[in-house]
Amino acid sequence: MNSRLDLVIYGHVVLPEGIRYNAYLGIQGGVIVSIGDLDPDKIREASRFVDAGGQYVLPGAVDAHVHCYSSLDEGFTHATRAAAAGGVTTVIEMPYDATGMICTREAFEEKRARLEQESVVDVAMLATIQKQDGYDDIRQLAEAGACGFKVSMFNTDSFRFPRIDDGQLLDAFAVIADTGCPVGVHAENDEIVRRYMAKHLPSGTDSRSHGWSRPKVSESTAVVTAMELALETGAKLHLYHCTYPRIFHLVQLYREMGARVTAETCTHYMTLSEEDMPRLHAKAKINPPLRTPSDVEGLWELAAAGRIDMITSDHAPWLLERKRHEDIFQNASGAPGVEQLLSIMYSEGVAKGRISMIELVSLVSERPAKVFGLGHRKGRIAEGYDADLVILDPNVSWVLDGDKLHSSAGWSPYHGLKLQGKVTSTIVRGVTVYDNDTVTGQPGHGQFVRAKHKANESEGGMGFGRAKR
Repeated sequence: MNSRLDLVIYGHVVLPEGIRYNAYLGIQGGVIVSIGDLDPDKIREASRFVDAGGQYVLPGAVDAHVHCYSSLDEGFTHATRAAAAGGVTTVIEMPYDATGMICTREAFEEKRARLEQESVVDVAMLATIQKQDGYDDIRQLAEAGACGFKVSMFNTDSFRFPRIDDGQLLDAFAVIADTGCPVGVHAENDEIVRRYMAKHLPSGTDSRSHGWSRPKVSESTAVVTAMELALETGAKLHLYHCTYPRIFHLVQLYREMGARVTAETCTHYMTLSEEDMPRLHAKAKINPPLRTPSDVEGLWELAAAGRIDMITSDHAPWLLERKRHEDIFQNASGAPGVEQLLSIMYSEGVAKGRISMIELVSLVSERPAKVFGLGHRKGRIAEGYDADLVILDPNVSWVLDGDKLHSSAGWSPYHGLKLQGKVTSTIVRGVTVYDNDTVTGQPGHGQFVRAKHKANESEGGMGFGRAKR
């Protein structure tokens, strides 16, 4: 066996247990094979040596909330080039495409083949369920390697992003629980939002009316319903894009009752508030909406206390033509964000002393990989893990320019934001895909990442009741 290393990286290596300063990583065959001190001969004989002295070497970010095909202008190549430029080495792709839902094994396999031709970084895939039963599809999608299921309690689009009613959710949760996969929920109460949208439609030229039409209680009531269903069925529940602190307090309450539930928030809820709506207009129209400045600070406090499981981007890139209507309700919802995830969380979090570097890595790398069944090879720097790495220079100050990003959208709600710390290099399975402001990775380098989940029966049982369909 050839013992020569393909790549050696020197720098401040961020491990799960702490930062190992002035350490070496040895990489062979796309896998981390050694950490720490290296024999000088090994370093000299390595095919490539990267001196990142004074910089941090982090595990690549795992963005657990990316929409590559809500807009067909984006696709895997644009989204994963943006990911590479932002230090995201694995994206978890949503199942709601402009062409239809990924709710059958046939659709899942077709999309998997496409990503392996078009992606620059690695991709895991979520699936969803059909509005009719489709329980055999759930089992087949789990067997195909889906990392989880995504469902919506709000009817965003009857064709590609429909509401699943509570009765079907109860049945589906029980079936999904048997697969061991998590089930993630877009939690907004459809009836409340519909009623309040009707109230505020006449004031659509005031961009703040978007938030008024989706009050906090529309989110919290849906969250409680989802957690009740998870508690009853034993399903692993994940709550997407939680916007304010009360949601995480409710999560803690249900955990204490025995529910298996995780919850995320997103970069925009950590950095923007409803007060930014008049300035950004539809560029900040996101579902659920931005909340108050005090909610932003409350989320940072919860992140520091370990009460938030992960931070994601909810990358939903629309062309500017979908964001220019004077009436806020006539614009598409969502914003590009995968390229900014790591940089913003480092700058606003670590550089400002709100969270530690270890907490950052847990939030954007380790925890999302673990929750979605990728933790056997992604999300941390450890021997035997994929050499998915990011080099970040903490000393660089820069201003984010939305015109220079890699998404097809061509804009960013964070345009003009002053940042501290910059991604200088991104490596996926030992291959550099981004270096010094240039995406060097090619479409086809990215691979499908098959999730590994344990079915409930093999986990010793959780003591929950189980609803039967």
